[in-house]
Amino acid sequence: MIFDLTAFYNTEFAEHATVTEATRQVLRAPFVALVDTCQEALVAGNKLLFFGNGGSAADAQHIATELTVRYKTDRPAIAAIALTTDTSALTAIGNDYGFDHLFSRQIEALSRPGDVAIGISTSGQSPNVLQGLETARSMRLKTVGLTGRDGSAMSALADLLLVVPSQTTARIQEMHILLGQMLCGALEIRLGLVSGP
Repeated sequence: MIFDLTAFYNTEFAEHATVTEATRQVLRAPFVALVDTCQEALVAGNKLLFFGNGGSAADAQHIATELTVRYKTDRPAIAAIALTTDTSALTAIGNDYGFDHLFSRQIEALSRPGDVAIGISTSGQSPNVLQGLETARSMRLKTVGLTGRDGSAMSALADLLLVVPSQTTARIQEMHILLGQMLCGALEIRLGLVSGP
């Protein structure tokens, strides 16, 4: 098999650039609303809860860590948690209740009204993410969906939905981590923890 690595390289970058520009065009207002929602919750003493599967689990951990530790510079910690890191809880819930309950059970245990539940799913179809958002909404949390494709399954459960305009999982994931890091940077500035650009 002949594989043109240069063509592959250029095609991947071109698709990334196209999706980046499309995302920039369509998600400005939802992103501003996301920052506003998270800022309001944090100022009120609430926290942000991130969750997802696979690459989205990694994104949840990445974003939560940059909030609790630091993003660009040293500053006070921001209250955030990823529901993907406690192996004892994850395996016990999966074993005792089933994989679909992985996040909803933790939300039931750890959250309170006014917290923000941010479910990440590139397909928007992950049953445990959808159930997590459903439980969060029933407990009067603000619910956010970070997804791609058409986002239809999340639309009924998320107060705020950010849909990356792509059908390609890798491109959607790239936009999710970009948006997540932008959220970290914006919150640091909005909360007065670092100076703005």
